[in-house]
Amino acid sequence: MIGLGCDHGGYELMQEVKKHLDKKEIPYRDFGCYSMGSVDYPDYARQVGRAVQEGSCEKGILICGTGIGISITANKMPGIRAALCSDCFSAKAARLHNDANVLAMGGRVVGAGLALKIVDTFLDTPFSEEERHKRRIYRIEHPEI
Repeated sequence: MIGLGCDHGGYELMQEVKKHLDKKEIPYRDFGCYSMGSVDYPDYARQVGRAVQEGSCEKGILICGTGIGISITANKMPGIRAALCSDCFSAKAARLHNDANVLAMGGRVVGAGLALKIVDTFLDTPFSEEERHKRRIYRIEHPEI
């Protein structure tokens, strides 16, 4: 299950992402927003982040105007590793090296065609499981080290 969340700046792109996931028969839970009316992105980032934290969603996809605010908010949550991606290389590296569990994108930055390729890359790329990457992720999660 993929958790989806966006603000008004990401609403249109999220509609494209949902159509794409439907076509690929990938289940998701839509945490909103549900219109182009102005909303506060932290509310949606936190809802998706909580779903990933508790395990009801394996991964999340967040979209705001730039992807910056929504990714900053998600990354404040323990266990969330949100990667702001605007290209497929970054999406692949975020999964392979950082075991990112949330993809963030900017609805005013990335066009729909590229965004869907980024989504596929993010969802289809497994974590490498290499010890050096596990060690680094551990150090992210344990800043006292």
